[in-house]
Amino acid sequence: MSSIIDAFLENSLYPEYKIFPRKEEMLLKFIKQIVILFVTMFGTLGNISVCVNYIFSCCGGPEKNPIHLILIHLAFTNIIILLAKGLPKTIAAFGLRSFLDDIGCKIIAYLERVARGVSICTSGLLTVVQAIIISPRASGWRRLRPQSAWHILPFFSFFWILNALIGMNLIHSITSVSLNISQFKREDNYCSFMQESQKTKWIVLPLMVLRDAVFQGAMGGASGYMVILLHKHHQHVLHLQNSKLLYRTPPELRAAQSVLLLMLCFVFFYWADCAFSLLLSLSLVDKSLMGNIREFLTLGYATFSPFVLIHRDRLLPEWWPAQWEKLRKCLSPLFVQ
Repeated sequence: MSSIIDAFLENSLYPEYKIFPRKEEMLLKFIKQIVILFVTMFGTLGNISVCVNYIFSCCGGPEKNPIHLILIHLAFTNIIILLAKGLPKTIAAFGLRSFLDDIGCKIIAYLERVARGVSICTSGLLTVVQAIIISPRASGWRRLRPQSAWHILPFFSFFWILNALIGMNLIHSITSVSLNISQFKREDNYCSFMQESQKTKWIVLPLMVLRDAVFQGAMGGASGYMVILLHKHHQHVLHLQNSKLLYRTPPELRAAQSVLLLMLCFVFFYWADCAFSLLLSLSLVDKSLMGNIREFLTLGYATFSPFVLIHRDRLLPEWWPAQWEKLRKCLSPLFVQ
């Protein structure tokens, strides 16, 4: 949603959408520099950890788990968002504004916009596939269960192509701040957005709204379905406990709980970013504070989503020592020779 509002603001009636630092805000600016750097590095390391853990899981097991493959793709997409958005923001926050030329600015901004759209689509796919996996055997949804993890790969290609086409207009409307062009409508510390034609705007915006509505609608429906199934499972567990029978939660249901927490994280940051974007575009007061908060919200899901998985699935305490031991055994013959 924030990218939709960004596209609107590039052509809006608010050419003053720009944040100017003040002398008395030097301390706040220094804190912002440190926080952006910390958030970027913190989120990148978390996504790398999740990505490596699930890659080991896919390579080590006899059967590839489609959920693991989707989580690898989501972590990879989050890394692109953090590097394309967080690193330039960090460099610009430390005072180096004209460090990107026109081509570099187009690549960074376009890649961040496309990766953000792919993240939304991948999150929706993750929820739907997890709901299908835990559906009862008698359910019709069970027939849609992926027979192999590789059946998921065409969806990834479709997501990248779709969002690459939707964000194509950004290549023509963004350039470096080092160029002094009077048609600039907005600056983003290191890149500037130029005014587009109304025809282009009303082609791109409906596509972005439709994409978000479709995938978030699928996400909401699948999440609600999983909540119902988990509630039935909870009632079943209570019945077994009253009967003094032991029962272990299947790994599919534990994974569903993790996916639901991940979707709650997505919904919070998505709509919080949307709310602050609207306030930023409509407010007539000083926008520096809201602009700073919104910058952190745009990186929130990419930063904190891997740690939801790390905490829920206990990836770091259990996986890293075991995988490191496997890697050491595989590499030891090379060093002996």
